[in-house]
Amino acid sequence: MKYNELQISANKDKLRVGRGISAGRGKTAGRGTKGQKARTGKKLRPMFQGGSNPLAQSAPKARGFKSLREPAQIVYLDHLNDLAGDVDNFRLFEEGYIATPFHRVKVIARGELSAKVVLKVQAASKSVVEAIKKAGGEFVKTPTPLKTSAKEAEKK
Repeated sequence: MKYNELQISANKDKLRVGRGISAGRGKTAGRGTKGQKARTGKKLRPMFQGGSNPLAQSAPKARGFKSLREPAQIVYLDHLNDLAGDVDNFRLFEEGYIATPFHRVKVIARGELSAKVVLKVQAASKSVVEAIKKAGGEFVKTPTPLKTSAKEAEKK
């Protein structure tokens, strides 16, 4: 017999407990005998540990702060040697230096810059701005490009 030939229904019926001894789950209905959890009525809240100090209170907490902001995509200065002329998010994306053109891009220093570049991205380190000016180019800080919906593209 193969796994795909098994005759099993996907949805099992809900177990009906407390329906007599012959049903297999009668009398105590799987709750055991006596005790707070065997009684009907009030349910115990999650993390309740019988009145003692809850484990969640006595365990040390994770301190600090976790930022939900996505970090900027990094491009290195020596990559710009291959890209003379205007360089923006879309050009960097086409050349394969960043994963998506719709997130912040920061250029940081590594190596030398020999090409004349007009860099139009969201951020660059001070040393990168100096290196670009020294090579005869310029740095223009631009906002992060937003995705346009299909409806907006049709209107234009």
